[in-house]
Amino acid sequence: MESNGDLNLDTNDLPLRANTNHMLVRHYVLDLTVSLDKKIISGSIVLFLEPCSVGGVKTEGDIGPEAGDGARQEPNKTGTVFGSHTQGSKSFQTSNAEDFTLVLDCCDLEVSKVEEVNTDSVSVPLGFPPEVASEDISVSAQADFVQHLFSMPSTHWREKLRLLSLCSCAPGAQNGGLVHFQTDRWSLQVRKERVKSSQGFPRIIRIYYVTRPSGGSVRWTKDQDNRECVYTAGSPINNRALFPCQEPPVAMSTWQARVRAPSECVVLMSGEEQAVPAEDGDTHFLIWNYYVTMPMPASTLTLAVGHWCQVPAETPSALAKEVEDRVDCSSSKAEPLSGLRNPTGEVVRGSPLQTGSSNKATSSDTAFCHSFPGDEELCLTDYSGMVDDGISCSHGDYPCRFTERSAWSQRVVPHRVFSPVCLLQKTQVGVLKLLPRCLAAAHAVLGVHPFPRLDILMVPAGFSSLGMASPHIIFLSQSVLSKEFPATQLNRLSLSGSRICHEIAHSWFGLVIGARDWTEEWISEGFATFLEDIIWAQAQQLSSQQTAEQFDLKALLRWRRLSDELQNSNEELQILRPNMERTGQVSDSGSSMVKHALNPDKTFMQVHYLKGYFLLRFLASEVGDQQLIDFFRVFVKKYHGQLVLSQDFLQMFLITFPHMERKGLTLSAIYANWLDRPGIPEWLHERSAVWSQARLVEEVKAEVVKWILSSRTHQAKGRKRKRTEPKVNYKELTADQLVMLLELLLEESELSLPSMHVLQKTYSLQKQDAEVQHRWCELVVKHTYSQAYCDVEHFLLHDQAMGVYLYGELMVQEDPEQQALARRCLALVQEEMDQSARRVVEEMIL
Repeated sequence: MESNGDLNLDTNDLPLRANTNHMLVRHYVLDLTVSLDKKIISGSIVLFLEPCSVGGVKTEGDIGPEAGDGARQEPNKTGTVFGSHTQGSKSFQTSNAEDFTLVLDCCDLEVSKVEEVNTDSVSVPLGFPPEVASEDISVSAQADFVQHLFSMPSTHWREKLRLLSLCSCAPGAQNGGLVHFQTDRWSLQVRKERVKSSQGFPRIIRIYYVTRPSGGSVRWTKDQDNRECVYTAGSPINNRALFPCQEPPVAMSTWQARVRAPSECVVLMSGEEQAVPAEDGDTHFLIWNYYVTMPMPASTLTLAVGHWCQVPAETPSALAKEVEDRVDCSSSKAEPLSGLRNPTGEVVRGSPLQTGSSNKATSSDTAFCHSFPGDEELCLTDYSGMVDDGISCSHGDYPCRFTERSAWSQRVVPHRVFSPVCLLQKTQVGVLKLLPRCLAAAHAVLGVHPFPRLDILMVPAGFSSLGMASPHIIFLSQSVLSKEFPATQLNRLSLSGSRICHEIAHSWFGLVIGARDWTEEWISEGFATFLEDIIWAQAQQLSSQQTAEQFDLKALLRWRRLSDELQNSNEELQILRPNMERTGQVSDSGSSMVKHALNPDKTFMQVHYLKGYFLLRFLASEVGDQQLIDFFRVFVKKYHGQLVLSQDFLQMFLITFPHMERKGLTLSAIYANWLDRPGIPEWLHERSAVWSQARLVEEVKAEVVKWILSSRTHQAKGRKRKRTEPKVNYKELTADQLVMLLELLLEESELSLPSMHVLQKTYSLQKQDAEVQHRWCELVVKHTYSQAYCDVEHFLLHDQAMGVYLYGELMVQEDPEQQALARRCLALVQEEMDQSARRVVEEMIL
């Protein structure tokens, strides 16, 4: 593992700089103000720290020279680039080199001040001695007090949050000495004079800062109603552009946040209870308070602020008419609908810390029973059949839902859905009405919901993927919504339903159980991809035969996608465990590198999703589908609230199914065949031949033959006058079958333009979901079917998460009209595009 001193920022590896082996952040308190017009978030963050060991002295390898990003920075004599801000009578550089340095992950932030916090006003009434001038006494007193806070049992979590909040509001220390700091491209470094170890470092510090509009993980953009908004985009640099933090996943912490935003906005955030906004004095701002009591990596915190509306359970006729009148979202004058602007329906005077309410129900409780006929039972709480299997929690002490008997059979947690006005009706049908089914299905498959509530937000068009899951909140792309309005069949909701199930699955795999090494993305994405099929089949209430047939069709589609990706990507990006035997290792300070994390080519690859999914399908084929799901539930009960590596899952699997080793399936064999080498395992080659003979696939092949014959008939008709065209009866296909049909037709070198016209009309392709439309657009481009170029343009403008490589296909044809179309679309959306997507597309076009 490279030390920080060896970092080469010309590579595509992402540095995690925080020295987590010396000091850990146990709790964050954020106090932020969102300014949509200035595109900044300003305020402070208070860090409650705990040293990891005695003698955590800074070594030369802990902090090394790096290239800066040029923003308000200047080089010093050694060539190291430091932030121009320093605090105290001496600059950071002139401090004693032997002083302990706290290193935090940080980028794209303007830090103005770092100070110790004087907690006398909170600690003295509790019987702790006050801070005094003597460093040893003051540090000891504060250490005892902080230790008291974090040793409080989870049953007293409300009191603990109250005390942490009071501490965060305490003034800066007057006699505690000077705190120096500096920033470079990837970190904030804090040092106090004459403090030689982490043990002597202040336990509570406050950092004042402002985000930059160009911050890599904070997206300032406009929603589909053309209203200003901001959301945290997360990967790959996660939250270091939102607040200084410890990004390594091992730095598990809790947090509280107090967010001020314009009164017409809604603030959505990771938090265990629905925030009720409070007035902020006489200003035109409201204050939203959120908190989390489950220790989690700082990268999981999510924030979104915008003019979104809560999607109602039923659409009144008046609302339907208003949305209809304003369905064109290009208007810059769009306003929220009256009665929906404030989703909570209430403003509380004053601004108390909302540390919870005994009523955990949200205003969506009444929406639970409006999904489909017969779903009323989803609302019921059935406590029969609850079993305590004797598996106890092995994580630290926090209020855990896996130990709450009331949570065991809560099939549908309280939930809300938010969207821009112009997408309200589509979101209601395509998300809100599906959500209870998907939540209940996930509970049936995996058991206790790890989080007590869920918000879903339809994010702006520039969002770079179909979805992203965070604690208590899911972001969904508008691409998952059905293009046909209103959608009346589950087939029309296939993409939306499966994506919702995928993101819900992340509550178990990715969030409540996380990867200890970020390079092992398959632990999160492979599991969610595998589980989305199982949960969605459960939600659709398919028979066992229908489920098996659907699984085989999806497996073949994914096999084709993976094969294509592996043929067109670097081998080093095809490995699920790129650090191999060094996976999980860090430097002496705790810092590490995330291999390939900043590589733009990797951003849009799905190898971790697909290859991880197929590994799990392979294991299921060996032990049985239901047996593997039962094992998942046991694994979750054992490891929830913790971070894992591949071997934790695989070793437990092999212990649970000992006969696997007798069949030659060992840990080293799985590494060798699936995780540590590029390419496709032999099992997958063999299995794909079986999937290609599945009934649903054979149906598609039969339809493909009809279309090829029809195309040849049209071509022959063009050469002979007045030839009678035979009538063809085409079979109705599911959305997944349509994807397969179009993929097989893409393999044909020629397809007549009349056949293209009939194909589009037969399946109403412009009204299908984004997966189908993507293949249709590829077909249009390949055969220069100019009549449907409008479909390609619409797709590139409205389905930006999926259209990146379509730009390349438009350019490679070397057709002037197609290339002009690509350039025109990029010009229209480049300001709202995700930075990684824009970079990849510009390389294709410019």
